[in-house]
Amino acid sequence: MHDPRELMRLHRGYERVLSSMCTYPHPAAVRAHIDHIHTNLGDPNLFPEMAALERRAIAILGSFLGAADAVGYITSGGTESNIQAVRASKLICGARKPNIVVPESAHQSFEKAQDFTGVEVRQARLDDRYAVDVSSVEELIDESTTCVVGIAGSTALGVVDPIPALARVAYENDAFLHVDAAFGGLVLPFLEKKYRFDFRVEGVRSIAVDPHKMGMSTIPSGGLLFKKPTDFDALSTNTFYSVERSMTGTRGGASVAATLAVLEHLGFEGYRDVVRECMRLTNLCVERAAEFGVYPVITPVMNIVAFKLPNLQRVALRLTARGWRVSVMGSALRLVIMPHIDEATILQFVDDLREIVKAAP
Repeated sequence: MHDPRELMRLHRGYERVLSSMCTYPHPAAVRAHIDHIHTNLGDPNLFPEMAALERRAIAILGSFLGAADAVGYITSGGTESNIQAVRASKLICGARKPNIVVPESAHQSFEKAQDFTGVEVRQARLDDRYAVDVSSVEELIDESTTCVVGIAGSTALGVVDPIPALARVAYENDAFLHVDAAFGGLVLPFLEKKYRFDFRVEGVRSIAVDPHKMGMSTIPSGGLLFKKPTDFDALSTNTFYSVERSMTGTRGGASVAATLAVLEHLGFEGYRDVVRECMRLTNLCVERAAEFGVYPVITPVMNIVAFKLPNLQRVALRLTARGWRVSVMGSALRLVIMPHIDEATILQFVDDLREIVKAAP
């Protein structure tokens, strides 16, 4: 048998990880997680104070997303949130053979939603800016469409879909509009450039947002928010002891406590500072790479950048050999500049990339 202590010595930290949408949790989140690690929200009657903490966490997330009176719950992450949103739309709309329309850039969780709920997933093409093409969405919608999905911060490039236009299309077709902002939900509100993607857009019915990403909560900490309580109530399942609206029965309260702790500790201004620094380093990375002829696929919207590179696989392997963890996405090298990355790390990475690119045949 392996000695657990030996396995822990093999554990890698995040210091040279440029491929993850998660990061070290904030110390405030860690303390709260440990203090509440024994709690179970599967039966809120046993821990009513945890249910109250969850409502406070949802209210703060909702205030960042344009609706302090939003309702919802802390999920295990974006996958659960997206599946539950699709399930809610199916239950609310009641189509006999339901379908949903998602962008080609949508997260793979919507494929899982198809398996779990039996809802057909139709993929709309992207435009030349890698956002969903609204005309393609309109072509795919029919009387059985229960949900239109928009992405606010795509996994690959951080692109924000035209949510107001999607809201109009959804409204005209009596469909539910869900916004997957698992990553962008705790980035976009704090950028200098403002994007219309949240509950301030009339017609947005639900939003997925992950505190365990840029929110710096502990893993797993997702969030599913609804504008209207009746939409949330569609998920209700009665038990002899309570009413459940979550996908799982047993739910650890530690993630709820951790999420609330860091939300209250940082607040809007604190998150704005975190995002501002991540964007500064993202732009620095782009500027330094341009000095040796490496350019991004698109100008970064958020702290995600994808570089077009020849000999990509070879470059990625050589970066890995130097201890870097990066993502290969098609013909591009994708980086996520999270709060664990500092300026020295960016400069070292760019220097290594420069050497490898120049040496590559």
